[in-house]
Formats: sequence, C-alpha cells, structure tokens
Amino acid sequence: MNTTLSADWRDPACELCNSDGGLLLWRDHDWHLVRVEDAAFPGFYRLVSNRHVAEFSQLSVDARQRCVSLLAWVEALVIEHLRPTKMNLASLGNLVPHVHWHVVARFDWDSHFPSPIWAAAQRPSPPESLSRIQARLPALDAALSAGPP
Repeated sequence: MNTTLSADWRDPACELCNSDGGLLLWRDHDWHLVRVEDAAFPGFYRLVSNRHVAEFSQLSVDARQRCVSLLAWVEALVIEHLRPTKMNLASLGNLVPHVHWHVVARFDWDSHFPSPIWAAAQRPSPPESLSRIQARLPALDAALSAGPP
C-alpha cells in the first residue's frame, strides 16, 4: 500500500488532506478507506478522495465512476459481514469541503434509527448488540484491507 501523496493534491488547512480521518484500511493513488472509530456506530466507514476537491462533480468522469464502484464494494462487504437493517451512504462535506462518502451500517436497534446518525439520539443502543457488531469488525476490516476486486 502506497501511503505517500503528492503535496500538490493537499490543502494545508484541510483535515482530510492532512490525516486519514480514521483507521486506515486501504489506499490507492486516488482514494482511501477508513473505519471511523465511533463506539455508537461500529459499522461506520469513510471513502475519501486523496485529492482536495470540494464537489463530486469536480472529479473527472473516471474518478466519479471509480468512486461509485468503490462505494458498491464497501457497501457489499459491510452487508455481508454485519447484516445491517439498512445502509446509509452520504456525501455532505459541509464541515470539511473535501469529497468523501460516509458508508454507515444501520440497525433497527441503534440509538438514532431511523433518523440519520447526526440527528438526536432516540434511545440508548443495547450494549450486547453493539458488542456483537464490534466482534465482527476484524473480519470485515481484513476483507476491506485486501482491496477491491
């Protein structure tokens, strides 16, 4: 895995240009994938462009197609390993103007379901359910670390 990025791709003030943004699982020249270490949402991953580009439409056609392919790969593995009630894909970038996608496994028992994870909690998540998902993460992380097919 090559973790060296060209300096001309970075904005020195951008958090996602200057850090991985989570537990790095995979990287290629244009994208990297991290698991967001959030105890309330253990199946939370982020696919991040290595280029400092604010909007999806600013990526080349090839980069957009590659992004969608990578999102489908991540989502399929999360579904296979965690069996969520629903998957959430979001590209917000309101706080960090850098193309990145949130890939979040959602469960009908999670604290915010069916609302977005950024909304107010509706109830506590059952600790045994969180533990069950946490136990599945090493196998999922290993599958994602192997890279896309």
